[in-house]
Amino acid sequence: MLPKYAIGIDLGTTNSVLAYASLESETPQVAMLPIPQLVSPQSVERRNSLPSFLYLARSGESESREFDLPWAENREFAVGEVARSQSSENPDRTVGTAKSWLCHSQVDRHQSILPWKAPDHVAQVSPVTASQRYLEHLVAAWTQKFPDAPIAQQQIVLTVPASFDASARELTREAALAAGLPETLVLLEEPQAATYAWLCSSGDDWRKSLSAGDRLLVCDVGGGTTDLTLVAADEEDGELQLRRQAVGNHLLVGGDNMDLALAYHVSELFRQKGTDLNPWQSVSLCHSCRAAKEALLAADGPETQTISVAGRGSRLIGGSVSVEVNRADVARLLVDGFFAQCDITDLPSRQRVSGFQEIGLPYEADTAITRHLAAFLQRQTDEGSAAAPAPTHVLFNGGVFKSDRLQQALLDRLADWYGAAAPLILAGAHDFDYAVGRGAAYYAWTNERGGVRIRGGTPRSYYVGIETAGLAIPGAPRPMSALCVVPHGMEEGTEADVPSEEIGLVVGEAARFRIFSSARRTHDVPGDKLVRWSADEIVETDSMETTLEAGPDAGDEYVPVRFQSRITELGIFELSCVHTATGEIWKLKFSVRDDAEA
Repeated sequence: MLPKYAIGIDLGTTNSVLAYASLESETPQVAMLPIPQLVSPQSVERRNSLPSFLYLARSGESESREFDLPWAENREFAVGEVARSQSSENPDRTVGTAKSWLCHSQVDRHQSILPWKAPDHVAQVSPVTASQRYLEHLVAAWTQKFPDAPIAQQQIVLTVPASFDASARELTREAALAAGLPETLVLLEEPQAATYAWLCSSGDDWRKSLSAGDRLLVCDVGGGTTDLTLVAADEEDGELQLRRQAVGNHLLVGGDNMDLALAYHVSELFRQKGTDLNPWQSVSLCHSCRAAKEALLAADGPETQTISVAGRGSRLIGGSVSVEVNRADVARLLVDGFFAQCDITDLPSRQRVSGFQEIGLPYEADTAITRHLAAFLQRQTDEGSAAAPAPTHVLFNGGVFKSDRLQQALLDRLADWYGAAAPLILAGAHDFDYAVGRGAAYYAWTNERGGVRIRGGTPRSYYVGIETAGLAIPGAPRPMSALCVVPHGMEEGTEADVPSEEIGLVVGEAARFRIFSSARRTHDVPGDKLVRWSADEIVETDSMETTLEAGPDAGDEYVPVRFQSRITELGIFELSCVHTATGEIWKLKFSVRDDAEA
């Protein structure tokens, strides 16, 4: 059956949305799917977004059917608005930021570890399972509205951060398939999706905003993360084209940090009034500060906002305590803390208070988004140049940039760095809450009907680790080199032969195949061999441990092979090891599943 709809899903750190467009329409008319969800126990409302929170119910709650939905009964969990509201009173039973855990390679993301540090009596879930629950809810909402258009038969695009490596992308895809999405789903980088949303709203007029040689900075600061991407406008055969040039690292700093900073400021105001907040009130305060921040920084926001925290105990008259915060103080606090003045040569601080750290999400030690942006731009310096070319345009995305004040702060820093006028903001109907979902739906529509495409391919180069031959030294592993097998920018649906000397492939016994990636080494080509590299230049992704079956002609513990690499149409990295004598092929699909197959 041919698909009827193009669907874009933004699986967000803080909120998730689903947008769609009819493939029967001559032009892409993108709409948002209203999502039925619990806003309180036994109370269902439709919202355009689904908060990415999962609440794990107590046994009594599930038995009383407090979290039933029109399509599910006796549920032992809840997602969406009711789960977010539970995070203030029951943080040890509420999962948040599951998406950020998907790309945290220092933990096993298939293990039940969330809520992080939950007490023993709470049944935890894995980051993959939590992501699956959000997607299952979106699938059920779609099925309820369009029962005659099964989602598994539609054209689906699911967005991921540009900074997600192959492992995090595969985990996202695993959660999506488990939730009922089709094998044919396509993964699209979020900054590209935001750019597609702008292209959709601009129509054919987008070429009036950009010219050959322009460089577009897509700056996406959401609730939990910051995502940076550079897109270049080039002319090819007389036609203006867009090409993704570079992506930044996965930065765990965003609106949640701002809420916490404001909560810290407000707690000091409470202390000055003689009220010390207990831990429960502090969690509640953070949620109140999120609403206050959004109200005060809005273009037509009030000059002051009252923040109240419910009391616990007889000392609080009326059951709550309140303070007032003003617009100017909040703007100054957030600009100074997150969009601080700095030089373009400044690097983010890595200062630690102790040599020992708790295991958890790798939150950024430096909250200054401007310093992270400066480091990102400096990494794009062309060979032989003293500095990277200045961005000519900026496309803002993410809830943080609903504030004109914060947009202007970032533009001012760019103007300071390059000694010129600030980059132009791309104008148009751009909705910060729904742009990524809308752009994904537009991209899905163009996959079927045709339209503007952003070129770019893989945002990273990939390497295989090769053990160096030589004499063994007691207690020391043999040195290892890194062979480039996928260049930066390799397009989906293409493959490459990797020139190299013969490599010994271990067969017939368990072996660990080590894969590395780099977002910085953009000039390496297949066959380039590195013997030294810095830790911030090349990073190891998840290794694959498996046993490759020895063929009938394999007379030793290893066979001589050369490599062929391929990026599938779905963006999955495959590595073929081809026997140099017989042509036999061992194919390694880059996967982090425990049952990874060769």
